[in-house]
Amino acid sequence: MASRTKTQVMIVGGGPVGMLLAAELAGYGVRTLVLESETEVSRCPKATTLHARTVQCLVRRGHLDGLEAAVDPAAFTRAFHFAGLPGLAISAPAAEPEPVMKCPQEELQRHFEKRARAAGARVLRGHRVTGVRQGPAGVRVTAQGPHGQVDCAAQYLVGADGARSTVREQTGFASRTYSATVSAMAGDVRLVEAASLGPGWHCTPRGWLVAKDVPGGGLRLRTLNCTGAQDGHRRPPTLEELRGEVSWIAGRDIAMEAPRWLSRFSDFSRLARSFRAGRIFLAGDAAHVHFPIGGQGLSTGLLDAVNLGWKLALTVQGGAGRRLLDSYDQERRPAAQRVIDNTRAQLALMRPGPELEPLRALFTQLLATGGEASALGAMVSAQDTMLAPLTAQSSPWEGRFLHNVGLNTPDGPAEVIGLLREGRPLLLLFGERGSSYQEQARGWAGVVRTVHAAPTPELPCEALLVRPDGYVAWGPDGDGLDSALAAYFGESRGTTAGPADTEGRLAEPVS
Repeated sequence: MASRTKTQVMIVGGGPVGMLLAAELAGYGVRTLVLESETEVSRCPKATTLHARTVQCLVRRGHLDGLEAAVDPAAFTRAFHFAGLPGLAISAPAAEPEPVMKCPQEELQRHFEKRARAAGARVLRGHRVTGVRQGPAGVRVTAQGPHGQVDCAAQYLVGADGARSTVREQTGFASRTYSATVSAMAGDVRLVEAASLGPGWHCTPRGWLVAKDVPGGGLRLRTLNCTGAQDGHRRPPTLEELRGEVSWIAGRDIAMEAPRWLSRFSDFSRLARSFRAGRIFLAGDAAHVHFPIGGQGLSTGLLDAVNLGWKLALTVQGGAGRRLLDSYDQERRPAAQRVIDNTRAQLALMRPGPELEPLRALFTQLLATGGEASALGAMVSAQDTMLAPLTAQSSPWEGRFLHNVGLNTPDGPAEVIGLLREGRPLLLLFGERGSSYQEQARGWAGVVRTVHAAPTPELPCEALLVRPDGYVAWGPDGDGLDSALAAYFGESRGTTAGPADTEGRLAEPVS
């Protein structure tokens, strides 16, 4: 007999994206259930890079607290690469964390799971989803677990279950795909002759080899063969296959032994045509997949979780405007498309051939002279992301990310990062003129945190409404503050009885 459970939000997939979303939701008091097919965190090497905007958002929510021991000694850096070419400078404002952080994906996943459990999320490992069904009042999921079938009912469902997402397939999300044109392999090995291939990015007439030293004396290898996509891409790779590929690209025999793990991949890319279907959402690799150049995949997925978490929590608790959940797709899908586009552009620049040498030389020069104002650096780190406003007549402030600024408040000195830690929307009122907006916000006092501060030249305006993820939701010179508050958080509680959004009511099980 199947066991049954009911929750408010169910997340399928317990990778770093799913676990971060669970930590966010549970931190807001939302009953959250995570279903993960694996019984433990995979130790296979995966992503290691967190780019600037992701670091900035996670710091604002306190999600990097306690992670110091897992961070690489060179955890924070400004030096990066573009299409394998060195010299890409990624900068951040002085009061922000260093812009590129290195941390193994498995450590992030463990860290976020610990935070999710501590906040009250329930995590069921070893549960493989077999069915997804959506009704008008909620979603029902069936899963096969260690002790038999489990039937789960939830108000909302998020598929964060990877590139081969069961949620995406069973729900019928349409996607735009880009066929594979290259083949690539990766693995940790030991070279028979250590001097046969040194660490770094190696471009040859036949492709690319990327080598990195790993603890224990091994070498992490990645190959890029641009002659075409490989047949049988799901076939497990062998050491001899990797050796043959590395030797062919290098143009000389490179012997290797003692493989610890091997994998193959390509430049196949996918973008879901919508990240929302009613009460079901996609996040991370379930929503978007791209060639892993530039270290953008993990960061993009975590930004999905940061964007969706507070919106879904407000909706469940009856404090969201009617279009707030739709803004998740409107904001995150264009961002994912940009990542797919720039990774495809980088791969085009990496294709071997003498006709591309002048172009690579030009980009190398541009990277060397671009400095920290590089548009490429802002793109790869997602710091150039601007969001579309929800209001009809927007202020120039809206959609911008509010960088960390020191403020003088009646309670003493404060910073934007600290003021956003509790996850509430923030209304900043500067000086006496800013205080004139306080009355407009009175009806949303239970949702929005209001902070008075002395005027500062860094923020030359009377007031700002800041979302929990750090983006500005409203500024002067646009629609009225009350219009913005209603768009994000529903009608004023001082004038309207009942929940702001009937979507926010707890669903009964789907029949």
